[in-house]
Amino acid sequence: MTMIATTAEERLLRAKDAARQIGLLDDARKAAVLSSIATSISAHRDAILAANAEDVQRGKESGLSAGLIDRLSLDDERIAALADAVRAVADLPDPVGRILDERTLANGVTLQKVSVPFGVVGSIYEARPNVTVDIAALALRSGNAVVLRGGTAAQASNAALVTAMRDALADEGIDPEAIQTVDDFGREGARALMNARGVVDVLVPRGSAELIETVVTQSTVPVIETGAGVVHIVLDSSAPLEWARDIVVNAKVQRPSVCNSVETLLVIADAAERLLPDVASALRSHGVTVHGDERARAIVPDVVPTTDADWATEHMSLDISVRVVDDLDEALAHIRRYSTHHTESIVTTDEGNAERFLAEVDSAVVMANASTRFTDGGEFGFGAEVGISTQKLHARGPMGLPELTSTKWLARGAGQIRA
Repeated sequence: MTMIATTAEERLLRAKDAARQIGLLDDARKAAVLSSIATSISAHRDAILAANAEDVQRGKESGLSAGLIDRLSLDDERIAALADAVRAVADLPDPVGRILDERTLANGVTLQKVSVPFGVVGSIYEARPNVTVDIAALALRSGNAVVLRGGTAAQASNAALVTAMRDALADEGIDPEAIQTVDDFGREGARALMNARGVVDVLVPRGSAELIETVVTQSTVPVIETGAGVVHIVLDSSAPLEWARDIVVNAKVQRPSVCNSVETLLVIADAAERLLPDVASALRSHGVTVHGDERARAIVPDVVPTTDADWATEHMSLDISVRVVDDLDEALAHIRRYSTHHTESIVTTDEGNAERFLAEVDSAVVMANASTRFTDGGEFGFGAEVGISTQKLHARGPMGLPELTSTKWLARGAGQIRA
């Protein structure tokens, strides 16, 4: 179902109106709606692929990076994965109506703290058609309407996906205005979304550090801040070579364009000669360009010299920055200085060092002996994710259904008045 090209503000108001219906749907009804959306996405496969081909061609012509082209691209497998992700969200427990606290006051009034939908969830993001589906599915499953601004690079793809999802809502007798996009209004649509305080209840940006900073600083709508991923892995003195090699290669190579891909490798000095040659060789065999500091280049001479800027860079490509550090203290100091507080991991068999790392590193997800690629809503069992929150208020880490709810208190009395 296509949308009439009204003003962006009117679309936002329509979403707010539709949110009342969505917020009252029960568990089974919301699950059925999502099942219908998954079926509709599969049924619209040809239209989605054709629209995506337009976006990809335009992106290549305009010079989009290889990482963004990868994020933008859809194929049969990725469309099937989108539908499967919606079904996975449908199968999750309903986050609405959970009793989080309850008590009876001395005067007999009973209190319950329950989870409730936000109302209208907005999202601004870049070149990520999968986000269009993930956020819409999570919003609806948690009883919210959704307004999307997916950016010019993916405009045709997002329009085809939104049409498929709105058709499913209409077929289910649900107001299709519960899924809105302001893409066709360009930057004016984004500004309307950021300034819709009182209409949109929460806004989640996903994308580059520049986009996120713009939304955080310019929005009057409350923002849940997601962050860029300058992600670190530390190879401790006791790190087994096989673990080190496999974890680092997986974290860099499996999908380098995403925010949980490792960008900086810190190697403790007394293990560097044992670990670094094999790890660097394995990375390069997968096409990775290794950037090394002076101490790393003394061990692996033919790597690219690092610059100071490398340590703060989210490459989002087959590039990795490597630094040799004296000890765990120096590794932790480096992470404190350069981390974006997304994900960090240590490879070690020293339980004390592992527990110290888990305790001291101040990031949304901190790991020991695991690939940073696990920082993902799907991997965490959320079905999909709204984003990876790097802030500390309301939500932190991969955000799933519970993070798209708020709370309210219910009080039940029998004529009590306050003395």
